[in-house]
Amino acid sequence: MSIPVIVAIDGPSGTGKSSTSRAVAARLGLSYLDTGAQYRAITWWMLSNGVDVNDPLAIADQAGKPAIVAGTDPAAPAITVDGVDASGPIRTQEVTAAVSAVSAVPEVRTRMVEIQRAAAASAPAGIVVEGRDIGTTVLPDATVKIFLTASPEVRAARRSGELKGAQSVADTQAALIRRDAADSGRTTSPLAKADDAVEVDTSELSLEQVVEQVVALVGEKRAAR
Repeated sequence: MSIPVIVAIDGPSGTGKSSTSRAVAARLGLSYLDTGAQYRAITWWMLSNGVDVNDPLAIADQAGKPAIVAGTDPAAPAITVDGVDASGPIRTQEVTAAVSAVSAVPEVRTRMVEIQRAAAASAPAGIVVEGRDIGTTVLPDATVKIFLTASPEVRAARRSGELKGAQSVADTQAALIRRDAADSGRTTSPLAKADDAVEVDTSELSLEQVVEQVVALVGEKRAAR
């Protein structure tokens, strides 16, 4: 029986984490977990329940209440909060604006990390986990660690496209830079590249090229074990 493989893919928004992670998982027959969606889900719950997202103590007090369940099928990743499908609501601008503040609260991160580690441990063949602190905090013993980067201009253009013109590229770039600063500067599990991660700049690469690089790295690690 083969040893499960764990692939950690970290990096800021707009670098292609989700598309790459889902494609790699599908290619290798692995489970998939979007940890960013989990943080968005708890942020959405806080907003929906009138919790002040600028009050860390209030957030900490409520962090254990919502039941957040993330699906691990790369073909159709789902996420529910208290049994309700949250895949649409968690992508709103209101959630995007608040997620860094909520995610910075240690009690929130502790709870999410427990859920994420449990998901990785229960994946029979292995899992591709994407986020911002997977290789450094959540799964420091991952088989393969990837850190995706891209130029601010490319990232803003990609994210603006995802938003379908709801925000200008310039405004999107400014928002990305603010979020990067918040996530990199937080005390608990900041956005950071693991020392043993392979950095891949996706600025000039197609999705397929990025996926091929990651799949090749996984193959090399498997062969070496």
